[in-house]
Amino acid sequence: MKCCKILILVVCAALIGFNGLMVYSAEQNKKSVEFRNEFIKNFQRTGLNTTPGDAMMLRILVESSGAKRGIEVGSASGFGAINMGIAFEKTGGHLYTLEIDPRSAEVCRDNLKKVGLEDTVTCILGDALKTLPTLEGQFDFIFIDALKQDYMKYFKSVEAKLKPGSVVVADNVIRSARAMQDFLDYIQNSPDYDTVIIRASMEKNDGMSISYKIR
Repeated sequence: MKCCKILILVVCAALIGFNGLMVYSAEQNKKSVEFRNEFIKNFQRTGLNTTPGDAMMLRILVESSGAKRGIEVGSASGFGAINMGIAFEKTGGHLYTLEIDPRSAEVCRDNLKKVGLEDTVTCILGDALKTLPTLEGQFDFIFIDALKQDYMKYFKSVEAKLKPGSVVVADNVIRSARAMQDFLDYIQNSPDYDTVIIRASMEKNDGMSISYKIR
């Protein structure tokens, strides 16, 4: 009888260990390069999402600058946030992505969880003009891709929190230039920033402005 009890305990312990190993393996798989690449490749993007070329450019900018604290204004379903999140995971940093639409924020969080980035990227629900001022501390990366006529307002809401050496990226600056002209005039002419407009992708026949904060 005693032997049977010991055997049952051993089997139970083995099953618990096996289940724990399965959970660990599943978590590891979420973070594997192969799994994430396949997830990104098959991502069901909409017109609100960043293009693959632009998303890769954002990832490279975060990695190469060693950014530690970033902000994305306009999450949509999280395609850009996933790509930047992979970079922030490598730098040991954190990304805050802001989304005004409740359904989009929910989908974004779900997608981040699917690739194991929920601890690296935080999706904040609400109007960015209200949530940006609540973010504490300094930041060294910001990507703006929301309501075009409000780009200047978004930027000014957080500019004082940007450290020298920060990277500022704004999307759709070619096709929507007129809607954000105040922002473009400021970021391109201010002595505090070096700015260039690039096309990393021709999918939308558009481009991004990339700025470096000098001081």
